[in-house]
Amino acid sequence: MTTTTALLLARRSLIALAMAATLPAAFAQQRVIHIVVPFGTGAVQDTVARAFNAELGTALGATTVVENRAGAGGTVGSAIVAKAPADGNTLVLAAASHHIGGHLYSKLSYDPLKDFVGVANIGNAGYALAVASGMNVASTADFIKEVKANPGKYNYASAGNGSATHLAMASFLAKAGLQMTHIPTKSTGEAVNEVLAGRVQAVISSSIGVIGFQNDARLKLLATTGQKRSPFLPNLPTVAESGLPGYAFDSWIGLLAPAATPKAEVDKLNAAVNKVLADPAIQERFVRLGVEPRTQTPAEFQQLLRSDWDAMGLVVKASGAKVD
Repeated sequence: MTTTTALLLARRSLIALAMAATLPAAFAQQRVIHIVVPFGTGAVQDTVARAFNAELGTALGATTVVENRAGAGGTVGSAIVAKAPADGNTLVLAAASHHIGGHLYSKLSYDPLKDFVGVANIGNAGYALAVASGMNVASTADFIKEVKANPGKYNYASAGNGSATHLAMASFLAKAGLQMTHIPTKSTGEAVNEVLAGRVQAVISSSIGVIGFQNDARLKLLATTGQKRSPFLPNLPTVAESGLPGYAFDSWIGLLAPAATPKAEVDKLNAAVNKVLADPAIQERFVRLGVEPRTQTPAEFQQLLRSDWDAMGLVVKASGAKVD
């Protein structure tokens, strides 16, 4: 080996060692964004979060981690984010249940409206009324008639006290003058499974939760809950047109951050989310889940949040539900 060759090899070794020494520091500087899902696996927010989190990380040059923090109708996960550092690295993927909890629970450690800032609207999730096949009802009108004739006989499942699935059904029952026993679970998936198993007779689930069971003999979809027919379940009538006029319920889905998060950081996150949602592949993925993608500026989303806070207050009041 010549002296020149030896020097080249030594130089390469030193460069390799220097690069190896800097790798841990580089990885340590990699931004990690935690997306808290306040419900269990199978919930609307969980499914949506996992449908775009990797692409969002790429858009931000960061790693995104989805964390399920279920409990108390989504208030456990929301409380964690409300108290997190306001640096844009801890977000909650929230929905209508976020505001429902604020009106439903008499004691919360945070204010669902004042302690958060809207980062980005993700989309709109529709809901559907589904029953166990054993009920032998063919329409919403049949369902109302059967339950009214047997007060207290039947049960309904939800993703937990204070969840959108809980209040959607509670307000339905209140408007129709019906009595059913509430069986809370930890997620929409669990609630639907209870109906599939025949242990519970009904559920108002997100479209995501039931769209795959349209041809399952164990469950019958009666109606969707929006003000107009769902583009994902177009053959189903709405609840309003099939037995309960004036009833409507759906939910936004979006990312929220602690209220003190700097505007520049909120704008950066919003731009990244909107970039991801503009991807046709992501849009198709959302459509398969039964979610209509939506993009808004932070100001537009904040306005939606304020109006939804008032609307969910009316829903909770109409339902008569309360959780201490």
